[in-house]
Amino acid sequence: MTTTERRTAHVGIVTVSYNSGRYLTDFLASTGASCSGRVPVVVADNRSDDLAGLRAATEASGAVFLELGTNAGYGSAVNRAVAALPPDVDWVLVSNPDVVLAPGSVDRLLATGSERADIGAVGPAIVELDGTVYPSARAVPSLRNGLGHALFANVWPRNPWTARYHSDRDGARRRDAGWLSGACLLVRRSAFERIGGFDERYFMYFEDVDLGYRLSRAGFRNVYEPAARVTHVGAHSTRGVSERMRHAHHASAYRFLASKYHGWYLWPLRVALRLALGVRSRMHGSTI
Repeated sequence: MTTTERRTAHVGIVTVSYNSGRYLTDFLASTGASCSGRVPVVVADNRSDDLAGLRAATEASGAVFLELGTNAGYGSAVNRAVAALPPDVDWVLVSNPDVVLAPGSVDRLLATGSERADIGAVGPAIVELDGTVYPSARAVPSLRNGLGHALFANVWPRNPWTARYHSDRDGARRRDAGWLSGACLLVRRSAFERIGGFDERYFMYFEDVDLGYRLSRAGFRNVYEPAARVTHVGAHSTRGVSERMRHAHHASAYRFLASKYHGWYLWPLRVALRLALGVRSRMHGSTI
């Protein structure tokens, strides 16, 4: 068996469908050229309306369609998809279905992740349709920056806390990060399983922040690798998001920061954070 064959035999790809339409078809079509040889692909479905169409598209590509029958959130679906992969898979590409993988991109991520045993996850450059690189490798937010961002982002956009909250946006060089976007990342399966996968208390938003934080606490690195590129054909913009999505984002932000800063002596700051996020969640036109 050649080195390439050994490497690709241990990679799996998972994605989550929720009324994903044509995006899923394009994503599945891009998986073949993203790495050498064939890899198992699992699509976990969060109770889409067009189950028959999504199943047909998935199975036509040779992937496995995992009908969950409910929508318990992105992280929960990914956990079940990873569990459905063959036992010999030790690296898993987790991706949104509205991503198109560039040829060789998974091979590049795998080469980087295999350089050191302490690398737990590797993220690619996520390129928008207009050519801009999405800030997909970020620092883990602190309670101070999270509170300042929640209080002042809408009334004082250039405040220092929001600036720090949105820092670490260098998309040009390989570097370690606090967390990598769950839109597309390669994760070492043993590390993923050691920390229990995604925390299923997060229905949407911040499950990737939490994953990166827990990987770091377990001694693993999150590495951003811009030599691997994928295209995000959906929309990262949060302008005009629904009230439900805005509420979910702020609830997840509070859950993460309150869990990270759980000391009893920090309860006044947690109360202030909850109040600030509650006010911001109710502001029309607020961005996430």
